Amino acid sequence: MTTGANSARITAKVQGRNITLHGPLTKDEIRNTIWWWQSAAPKTPPDQEGEEFQHDHDDSHKDVITTLGGYYEVSPDPRTPEAERLVDLVYDELNSNE
Repeated sequence: MTTGANSARITAKVQGRNITLHGPLTKDEIRNTIWWWQSAAPKTPPDQEGEEFQHDHDDSHKDVITTLGGYYEVSPDPRTPEAERLVDLVYDELNSNE
């Protein structure tokens, strides 16, 4: 992951966890990071490796992506059309400097 001074950055609050996406990323990397809790991997987001993490989540709070354009709700299912549009939006924003 590129994290230079000029790289794009998007923050998210997903499943009670703060996640930061630094561009450029592929669509699969974005999808895996946003919906990390659904994978069979350890319950730690890919960019948060090494941190202690308890997977306690209060479902009363929305999962959201924060970008310059506003807040976008994260669908519980990464295979929905809304989820695909969100991945496309995040991809375009993170890779706009290429």
